[in-house]
Amino acid sequence: MATDAPPPSKETHKLPTSEEFTEVQESAEFGELRRSYRSFAFPLTVGFIAWYLLYVLLSNYAGDFMGTKVVGNINVALVLGLAQFLTTFLIAWWYARTAAARFDPKAEAIKSRMEGGA
Repeated sequence: MATDAPPPSKETHKLPTSEEFTEVQESAEFGELRRSYRSFAFPLTVGFIAWYLLYVLLSNYAGDFMGTKVVGNINVALVLGLAQFLTTFLIAWWYARTAAARFDPKAEAIKSRMEGGA
């Protein structure tokens, strides 16, 4: 089976020592990367979990509301359930876009320096 992927690189990378890992972990650049990741991922995670739990609680304790017809045989529960899928995909897309633009370049710069490429 043929692929379009390039062959593995023949160049060898220097393996960082534990002291170098500690030094990078304590650096301002790594701290900024960690802060920017956490300031994006944690609120998004908390928000999605709250949204999911709201759906579960409404399903358990607000049966009349969830059974309210919206259009034809489509009720509020179905609309909110489908919205769960939609928000999951939107969050995954948003995270991938943000990671590619903000996190990956910083992480790649740190990695290449540690491996001796910069």
